[in-house]
Amino acid sequence: MSERPRRDDQTRDVEFETIKAEETKFGNNNFLEVARKKAISSKGENEFVSVSRGFFAPDGTKRFTKSVSIPLDVVEFVSDNLKKVKEK
Repeated sequence: MSERPRRDDQTRDVEFETIKAEETKFGNNNFLEVARKKAISSKGENEFVSVSRGFFAPDGTKRFTKSVSIPLDVVEFVSDNLKKVKEK
């Protein structure tokens, strides 16, 4: 029986590149970032959109708290439906 690689082993060789990012601040110290990113590994490359929430640390650095990754082929679906559910 072969041992399944641990998650840490699978993600160590992945590098992330931010292609483009937009950010907005809200509340006292929070931000929301929407970014197009590329995951690069020995198995190839994969582009996606990430939506991340975070806050600014006392030293001014960004700290991310939550994130969701959206495959490029469903970005329009998510965008259209975000607008629909916002409406009353």
